[in-house]
Amino acid sequence: MLLYMSNGSVGTKSTPLHSVSVAGAVVREDGRLLAIRRADNGTWELPGGVLELTEAPEAGVAREVLEETGIHVDVDELTGVYKNTTRGIVALVFRCKPAGGTERTSSESTAVDWLTPAEVEERMAEVYAIRLLDALDGNGPHVRSHDGRQLITQQ
Repeated sequence: MLLYMSNGSVGTKSTPLHSVSVAGAVVREDGRLLAIRRADNGTWELPGGVLELTEAPEAGVAREVLEETGIHVDVDELTGVYKNTTRGIVALVFRCKPAGGTERTSSESTAVDWLTPAEVEERMAEVYAIRLLDALDGNGPHVRSHDGRQLITQQ
């Protein structure tokens, strides 16, 4: 897991540690969105995971999507930055286009499916659904925070 700490001096208060993750909002030509059902907790989410230390964010997205779904992607653009304030995870979400491969599950996913925006809202918790829906609206990049269950209203 990649962690950053900007103030580790002895005798001073240290800055909280954060993990950086990446996720792919993979959009087919018909508007359907790629989603996985996670093996560890059964929730539907975007394919993604922790960014490795030596990896560019775009390379991390392509790797994670391929590992979890069997789908190769072309990474387009950053559509959002999302912070889980409870767990200290900052997620970078990129809109992607499928570029080959065949859907398959992995050790991290028990199902892979192409969902309509309405199905995304039905199957996913709001804090994950919004990441896919933000990628569709063309008004990004969005910056949002949540506590793991619900979005935190921005002031």
